[in-house]
Amino acid sequence: MSAHVEIDFDFPREPANDPTFETVWDEIVWRGLVHVSTDQSALRELLAGPPITYYCGFDPTAPSLHLGNLVQLLLMRRLQLAGHRPLGLVGGSTGLIGDPKPTAERTLNDTAVVEEWVGYLQGQVARFLDFEGDNAARLVNNLDWTAPMSAITFLRDIGKHYRVGTMLKKDAVSARLNSDDGISYAEFSYQILQGLDFRELHLQYGCVLQTGGSDQWGNLTSGVDLIKRAEGKSVHAIGTPLITNSDGRKFGKSEGNAIWLDAALTSPYAMYQFWLNTDDADVADRLKVFTFLTRAEIEVVVAAHEAEPFRRFGQRTVARLVTGFVHGTDAADAAIAASEALFGQGDLNALAPDTLASALRELPHAELASGTSIVQALVDTGLVSSLGEGRRAIAQGGVALDGVKVEDDTVTVSGGLPGGVSVLRRGKKTLAGIFVTSGG
Repeated sequence: MSAHVEIDFDFPREPANDPTFETVWDEIVWRGLVHVSTDQSALRELLAGPPITYYCGFDPTAPSLHLGNLVQLLLMRRLQLAGHRPLGLVGGSTGLIGDPKPTAERTLNDTAVVEEWVGYLQGQVARFLDFEGDNAARLVNNLDWTAPMSAITFLRDIGKHYRVGTMLKKDAVSARLNSDDGISYAEFSYQILQGLDFRELHLQYGCVLQTGGSDQWGNLTSGVDLIKRAEGKSVHAIGTPLITNSDGRKFGKSEGNAIWLDAALTSPYAMYQFWLNTDDADVADRLKVFTFLTRAEIEVVVAAHEAEPFRRFGQRTVARLVTGFVHGTDAADAAIAASEALFGQGDLNALAPDTLASALRELPHAELASGTSIVQALVDTGLVSSLGEGRRAIAQGGVALDGVKVEDDTVTVSGGLPGGVSVLRRGKKTLAGIFVTSGG
């Protein structure tokens, strides 16, 4: 199949589940969103029946959510589209502690900072759910029920249901126990706090399902076990697979490679480029997890991509749809225009100054005075290692400034593009940005 085929994806398309699946459970399994769960037959029946209440929690251990969290938000939205009622929990109390990392103790953030981040995350969660209708979403904060609780009440009503032996077997805890630093009692107790959340939401709202990443499975089952012990009720949990890069590293702030959902931390251009660089082998999985394309549409995209992978049709589809879903149509269109213009398929002068500036910050870049020589600019931006190498590159015809070939080394930079910037190119694909200041 030719990658030139035109497909109407209604960009930005309104989120909808694929009606060709018998149940939403069947769809999320096909999309690879279920890595581990409680009883699958019971879950399939539960999700095919009358509306249920479910929740996912997000801890404010940073001022923004990231792509790993987006997996959960998309799963929440799919379940809501199937008629179920979501609770978006932002952990004002659990965020003060943080779930145990496998390697080392977390740095505790100031209470005021965590409170501020709660507001940021609530705003982000709200963007991806529907707060109207019979199955309207609701935002909750676990600080509301933990703050009034005394330590004695916590130990008597909640702690008595936990067995230390079971807690020690949780993967995150056992990993830390075997490390040099060990684990603090605060982080050891995190699983109890998350179990308390599920129980509280079960009692308040009839919540019977929690979703989260599979690396949180010990914390997810903490609530399932607590509700079984304390209330005699069976509830469920779904753990999604960890989404990893082609090098096997998961997305996330703890890995140092987070793609943030806040445009101030990761620009729409940077997000678009991230998806554009998806490994060929990961395209199908990314389409399933991160887009609302139907099964039939995904098959068309994958076939076109596999027929002519050099056109990167699959990557461009993922990048376009996900950036549009997260940041909106205008921001995605601007990111696409900037990407095309920077790589020779559009007009740099037609870009909005803020779009161009954010794109250039993702490239090697330097702040240079107006009138700086083109040779010095090549060195300062790292495109060459010496002035001599820069002169040779120009003599060989391999340097362009703002899209125009540089004919000799007497050219200077002046910031001729919108916003007083310039784009320096060496060869066909090696770019750098120049933020021009007044000379002096």
